[in-house]
Amino acid sequence: MLSRLVSKSRDPLTSASESAGMTGVSHRARPLARLWKKSFVPKGEATPSPRVPGSLEGPGSRQGGGALPRAPGPGPRPPAPPPSGPSPAMTAPQAGRAGRGSERGLRPGRALGRGAGGAAMAGCCAALAAFLFEYDTPRIVLIRSRKVGLMNRAVQLLILAYVIGWVFVWEKGYQETDSVVSSVTTKVKGVAVTNTSELGFRIWDVADYVIPAQEENSLFIMTNMILTVNQTQGLCPEIPDSTSVCESDASCTAGSAGTHSNGVSTGRCVPFNGSVKTCEVAAWCPVEDDAHVPQPAFLKAAENFTLLVKNNIWYPKFNFSKRNILPNITTAYLKSCTYDAKTDPFCPIFRLGKIVENAGHSFQDMAVEGGIMGIQVNWDCNLDRAASLCLPRYSFRRLDTRDIDHNVSPGYNFRFAKYYKDLAGNEQRTLIKAYGIRFDIIVFGKAGKFDVIPTMINIGSGLALLGMATVLCDVIVLHCMKKRLYYREKKYKCVEDYEQGLAGELDQ
Repeated sequence: MLSRLVSKSRDPLTSASESAGMTGVSHRARPLARLWKKSFVPKGEATPSPRVPGSLEGPGSRQGGGALPRAPGPGPRPPAPPPSGPSPAMTAPQAGRAGRGSERGLRPGRALGRGAGGAAMAGCCAALAAFLFEYDTPRIVLIRSRKVGLMNRAVQLLILAYVIGWVFVWEKGYQETDSVVSSVTTKVKGVAVTNTSELGFRIWDVADYVIPAQEENSLFIMTNMILTVNQTQGLCPEIPDSTSVCESDASCTAGSAGTHSNGVSTGRCVPFNGSVKTCEVAAWCPVEDDAHVPQPAFLKAAENFTLLVKNNIWYPKFNFSKRNILPNITTAYLKSCTYDAKTDPFCPIFRLGKIVENAGHSFQDMAVEGGIMGIQVNWDCNLDRAASLCLPRYSFRRLDTRDIDHNVSPGYNFRFAKYYKDLAGNEQRTLIKAYGIRFDIIVFGKAGKFDVIPTMINIGSGLALLGMATVLCDVIVLHCMKKRLYYREKKYKCVEDYEQGLAGELDQ
């Protein structure tokens, strides 16, 4: 009866091994008994073969060691059979190898360790083979719906319109671009005539009103002034204000020099005129009185002065250079032309009054206290076209803020002096507080030329944006439509985790 139970509990692989004369020690595997009895099969998968999936075969199993036996059913477990010797039918070498295999079978720890290492190596090889020779592809679900289909095509059409219309046509996304390198020189021409009590009859030319003679990308034209003539160093009363008016010497501090003072106080209080006393200062006398700015402007004729702007540009990436005096402009034309946005848009000679007028201001008002004007030269060139089509575009704007409600320290002015000596050899000067308009020439631009790299980058970006249509439609179909549960069931395939199922079977 006991031998019958033992014969029933043995695995077919073990029986086959014993029938061939390969004997060994049987190892116990209680945790896997139930798994072999009822193997876990994932839902939807084929039934596995009756071969024991978890048998551990060491070297002894190939050379006479017994395979892991199938666990017996309910009832008393029979004792393990003793290890058998070599079969009489074996040769001597075979018997020796079988004996050594039986001895190795007596040490289950080493056999199991080697079996686990082999299993790990096999797992790594299987993972590498899956990485190299298997291909995963997403599951595509075709939804026949007018709503979703029209919405998908509409979103794709909008994305294509953006990529083609904005990126490629308007922004020229197929071109490599470069920024402009520029140099500017200027030349002013014009003569003015004044006749005042201080200066008398006088002619003003370029050397008189362009101060300084050269600046970088800029120039200043004096339009108004306050003159203080024949100043010499000495002692004189300060201009009356809240800090300089005094009644006695006690009101004046010797050696003090305020921020707005014209000199250093001597500590004496002296008459400024018949009714006002001020502190005496050591300064250039008489001191300047700039309380009243002349109106109209001293050089109001500057409105008709002309300004020649010579601009050279270079795009280093494309080795392309050009200047604003175009090849078709002749010397005769340059002497007679004046810039006009409609009739002569490429003439580089500008009338000062026209510049201020194009910026939306009055030259005569601006000439009184001065200001800052910007002459903008824009070079936007498409170098895929002819070089003759790369042309400058001029625009004008006032750069200093002119706020009527907050009119503190308006305009633009500075001081300079002209020094000379009188007949006695004493140094004198004429102090000029100059008001005027500073013209800043601002050059900017961008050139573009076809290049494969930006073209491919923008095409790839556009194709990636088309995926937005799929994402948007998925959100609406799976979360907003009435049949969202039905669509969700068709889109997603739920697969049970095989390892979790295996662990559950082992725990039972």
